[in-house]
Amino acid sequence: MGGGLDLILLALLAGFIILRLVSVLGRRTGNERRQENPAGLERAPAPDAKTVDLPGRDRVQSAPQPSASSFDRETPLGKVLSRIMMADHSFDPDSFLDGASGAYSMVTTAFAEGDRETLRSLISPDVLRDFESAIAEREAANQTMQTTIVDVLKHEITDAKLENGTAEVTVMFKVELISVVRDSEGRIIEGNPSDTETVTDVWTFARQVKARDPNWTLVATDSND
Repeated sequence: MGGGLDLILLALLAGFIILRLVSVLGRRTGNERRQENPAGLERAPAPDAKTVDLPGRDRVQSAPQPSASSFDRETPLGKVLSRIMMADHSFDPDSFLDGASGAYSMVTTAFAEGDRETLRSLISPDVLRDFESAIAEREAANQTMQTTIVDVLKHEITDAKLENGTAEVTVMFKVELISVVRDSEGRIIEGNPSDTETVTDVWTFARQVKARDPNWTLVATDSND
């Protein structure tokens, strides 16, 4: 009788140990080692490269966005994104969108601060000329600008193309921000530091899909406002 009881106790103990192992191994602890730079979006640009290193860190917090990976592959846009993914295995729409939001914040802030050096490392020469022209005009009028992005309300890929080995991806940003322009005396001449405004911008990024450099270049900006 005692032997049978011992067997039952051993069986229960073994079952308990197995359940504990399953519960531990089946959970993420938060300390797992992530695959380093899976989409190639955070590598520092080469010297003098006019590229946008779409960062995914330190970006403005935004509401959860629909997963780009769930795009309909049968639509014209979906078919092009699928082709880009096949040509460039590092391209992932979800990671791209996350990084694009960070790039938007960096460029917008640098433009407001007149930080030409930062802009040169983030955007293409054509776009840079337009930005520098606007900065020079502001400086000539002894005006300063401060822009704070409060939230990225929406970002989505709206267009894409792949031609002659170059991929272009267009992203629409709908953001809530505070923007104020002051004169040389610090008086507000445009905007309100207590009010937010919602703006919609459309930016296009490009990259040679076979290039060793994984960074994307900001090649065009537009506004839907």
